[in-house]
Amino acid sequence: MAIKDLRINDEIRVREVRLVGEEGEQMGIVPIRDALRIAAERRLDLVEVSAVSKPPVARLMDYGRFKYEQQKRERESRKKQHIVAVKEIKMRATIDDHDYDVKRKNASRFLTDGDKVKVTIQFRGREIVHAELARGLMDKMAQEIGPIAQIERPARVEGRAMIMILAPKKGA
Repeated sequence: MAIKDLRINDEIRVREVRLVGEEGEQMGIVPIRDALRIAAERRLDLVEVSAVSKPPVARLMDYGRFKYEQQKRERESRKKQHIVAVKEIKMRATIDDHDYDVKRKNASRFLTDGDKVKVTIQFRGREIVHAELARGLMDKMAQEIGPIAQIERPARVEGRAMIMILAPKKGA
């Protein structure tokens, strides 16, 4: 249940609740008036943690502190997430060796950073009749960065381009 969905103190509109103490101890089924009085005496909030059960479960806690702890946990979990982006490397079938090396190094860097790489070879004019040159270039790329990458989608012609998608290897 998200923090926003929790009802606290006077927002709880039922006759009785199953009360849980601040240390997690069961205090039994108590009328809502008595539960609110106990919470006020202990300077705590009455928080409805499960509205679907009969009767609803309410817990005595410091709501402000609870909210802060939840937000802190959410921030930590967001830090640990990595969004996988798809980086594109564009080449031509007649690319020079040095230019190819630069593209290969960039692809390797993207893969080690955990991103996928889309290798695209553009065809212009009648170059498409020499698709075997492009396929050879794709195979060479896949073989050279093979230790850190796996082929997610093999090279194939789509329109006026040949496209291959590489993904980082698990554990690499």
